[in-house]
Amino acid sequence: MWPIRQLAPNEFPGSLEHIPDPPKTLYIAGTLPPKDTRYLAVIGSRDHSEYAKRMTEGLIEGLSGLPVSIVSGLARGIDGVAHEAALRAGLHTIAIPGSGLDPRVIYPRRHLTLAGEIIKAGGALISEERPLTTPKPYLFPKRNRIMAGMADAGLVIEAKERSGTLITARLAVDYNRDVLVLTHDAESSGGVGCHRLIRDGAVPIRTISDLLEALMLDRV
Repeated sequence: MWPIRQLAPNEFPGSLEHIPDPPKTLYIAGTLPPKDTRYLAVIGSRDHSEYAKRMTEGLIEGLSGLPVSIVSGLARGIDGVAHEAALRAGLHTIAIPGSGLDPRVIYPRRHLTLAGEIIKAGGALISEERPLTTPKPYLFPKRNRIMAGMADAGLVIEAKERSGTLITARLAVDYNRDVLVLTHDAESSGGVGCHRLIRDGAVPIRTISDLLEALMLDRV
């Protein structure tokens, strides 16, 4: 077990309280980062390509030592890759599962150990659901709006033509957040949604330099 408490509205991370449908309550296990931290939501496919995994790990490693918290959904696929890469890089990370925060209901079960490692490393788990709420399909879109709403920017790693990733990216656009998109080979099926987002005005990301510029971060 780990301690779970309810956040006061003035503790809500990022600009979450300013979205059109902010959560009425938020529960947290772990620790929020310092106030000057930039929140980067990392969004991608559960069935990711090796390219997407490699680039996610490389980009997050490139943020090591900077005031950035990696926000993702604790799901299998790119979410798990992002949280694990953040831990290796010594970055704060926040996981927002589609369930409550009690260890007995954390989903997916394969990431229960990862959830504990996030808390142990000084990161956090966050949910608007009561601690013993079991995962249900309708909770995941609700979770996605929290990811998009608390982030300063969303980094889309991979998105097929019909993808839940695109829904989260569109939420970020609706909330006036910066949408950053990893570039893909023209023939990549996982890049179709990414290319569409770039066509519609998202910022293409090829290198860590691109990412640092988009986040307005400099290395001293």
